[in-house]
Amino acid sequence: MQFMPLNFLMMWLMGLLSLSILSGGIYILYEWYEGELVGRHYLIAGLVMVLWSFAGRFISLPLLRRKGVDEPKRIRSGTVQRIPRPDGSVLQVEFYGPEDGQPIILSHGWGPNSTVWYYAKRQLCDRFRVIVWDLPGLGKSSKPKNKDYSLEKYARDLEAVVAIAGDKPVILLGHSMGGMIILTFCRLFPEQLGHRVAGLILVDTTYTNPVKTSILSGLLRTLQKPLLEPLLYLTILLSPIFWLMTWLSYLNGSLHISVEISGFKGTETRGQLDFSSLLSAFASPGVLARGTLAMFNYEETRTLSTINVPVLVVCGASDIATTPPASIRMKAQLPQAELMTIKPGGHMALMEQNQWFSEAVGTFCTTCT
Repeated sequence: MQFMPLNFLMMWLMGLLSLSILSGGIYILYEWYEGELVGRHYLIAGLVMVLWSFAGRFISLPLLRRKGVDEPKRIRSGTVQRIPRPDGSVLQVEFYGPEDGQPIILSHGWGPNSTVWYYAKRQLCDRFRVIVWDLPGLGKSSKPKNKDYSLEKYARDLEAVVAIAGDKPVILLGHSMGGMIILTFCRLFPEQLGHRVAGLILVDTTYTNPVKTSILSGLLRTLQKPLLEPLLYLTILLSPIFWLMTWLSYLNGSLHISVEISGFKGTETRGQLDFSSLLSAFASPGVLARGTLAMFNYEETRTLSTINVPVLVVCGASDIATTPPASIRMKAQLPQAELMTIKPGGHMALMEQNQWFSEAVGTFCTTCT
């Protein structure tokens, strides 16, 4: 799941609920043991609440979704380069496919890491040189020592990845915040377009503060200053506690519900839902909060008309994190763009409809070279 403003609120709510269930179960068991609560039903209720807190997903997940044939796994490549950056972070860059293939650099969104590209790596590496990287602070890329999580910092990191991609012009593919990084890259390094960069693929992303292009945008914009920003700073301060809440939500299955609502349309498999939820739980809440605060300053509307390479804009028809009108506007303002809508599909259509997604990416990349 992507750590966007709406998802962040849902994670807080699920985390508080999870902590309350565990605390309530422990309290009931303690009071029963002390004799303050009399009756076997109190013992059973307390045990159920505690057990649900640590194993609820094994009950709820089979009820939510069907088992798939090819479920995603956290697979990494043996071909790796580590790139030190001036801010103290170190980028983990992984390579798949033939060395002489057309290079495609995949930038993931904010929340998971590069293992989210499980299907794309498998389905594209027979024809292309697939390059993935972990955004600093996520996966195996270390955090910046200066705590700079701005889109400009990540765009400069992307430029460093482009520099080691080989002699052929690359295709830049970005999902969610990854697409925002690419648009920022286009503003900072316009000379790369048409020279080192042959085309762009922008997937379920936006051109402005994501609060403005999310579902319930009016409400979220109203809440940004008085509620969202204070909660994000509180998350940084209480990162270990929020991390505990997130893991409890994963173990009891409530995190899967928020991931289902915000990321999928209902055709995903059990493994895809669990995998997305697990990746959400791995990331440091403090890091995620800092990056989300940086998104509030993101604005690349004017950049769109300056991009002089072919662009494929992809969106899930039911995406609520970055709604389809954002993709429609980008397509209208980009000089050389085509729009593909995946239906059914949500914010994680790249996983839910992975075969369709990879075929579209492969076709576009072939036409760019």
